[in-house]
Amino acid sequence: MNYYSRGVIGAQGGVLPEGASVTDMGWEIHPQGLTDLMLRLKADYPALPPIYITENGAAFADERSGDRVHDPRRTEFLSTHLSALLQATQAGVDVRGYFAWSLMDNFEWAHGYQKRFGLVYVDYATQERLLKDSALWYQAFLK
Repeated sequence: MNYYSRGVIGAQGGVLPEGASVTDMGWEIHPQGLTDLMLRLKADYPALPPIYITENGAAFADERSGDRVHDPRRTEFLSTHLSALLQATQAGVDVRGYFAWSLMDNFEWAHGYQKRFGLVYVDYATQERLLKDSALWYQAFLK
């Protein structure tokens, strides 16, 4: 399953709740939606197979500062979504895997190289790669 954001629908279509925090894609950051979705699937499908979160991530306007890329919003996104995942597993959802999207900044099909999702910063001119602060946080979390 992939999860980036919830969708709130009103009479006129999609609605962004007032005061919502959003990614550079304009998607609401709502980790509770991940928990809610998994609990809903578990309730609606008693024979629900094990779940793998194959994509979960956020695009932010990351900028290189020397040999570092500070991306505290992505680190918070990962931390809060992993906490939401923990809530679902504690409620009995069988989650077997989690994959952050994406390992590296890449070509996004609708936005080219304008949006950065990666844990690793790619200097597109030189192809140099740098671990972002979020990658270092995630590495420590996994240990």
